[in-house]
Amino acid sequence: MAGVAVLAADGFETIECLTVVDVLRRGGVHAALISTMDTREVVTSQQIPLICDQLFNEVDFSEYDYVVLPGGLPGATNLRDDERVCDVVREFAVTKHVAAICAAPFILAELGLLEGHQATCFPGFEENFPAGCYVGDRGVVVDGNIITASGMGQALPFALAILNDIAGETAVTKVKESIQL
Repeated sequence: MAGVAVLAADGFETIECLTVVDVLRRGGVHAALISTMDTREVVTSQQIPLICDQLFNEVDFSEYDYVVLPGGLPGATNLRDDERVCDVVREFAVTKHVAAICAAPFILAELGLLEGHQATCFPGFEENFPAGCYVGDRGVVVDGNIITASGMGQALPFALAILNDIAGETAVTKVKESIQL
């Protein structure tokens, strides 16, 4: 089964990040929380310290089929400013899968990866989206190998969309039943 690398930089949105890890693990998917910082400890935008599974430099990304970019500020900006992250995102957008929520889809736009795709993001972060790409009235957009979501309120549907793409409807139903959704 596919592995998912959820990238975390200081200032990420807690719920957007941890909901993905939680839902995927409940669905039987290997989901690793990866720190892009110098230590395994990252601090959320709500000032919650969190210990990640691995440091970015320790990860063999060939073991993963998905990379997930949580939003939050300055977390999404910190991810965008890390060239290692940009390199992995570029590679995954071409050969594997990328998912981004809230502010983070702007990273995909700035890297030129949304051309020919529909996507959403938190309102105001669509400035660099290609013409006709932004679908602001949709909470979660699945378009080929790219999944985007508009914000924290869409964290659960976003995580379930990723799970569905990886493990299918049976896994989604199992998770929904286990959390009484």
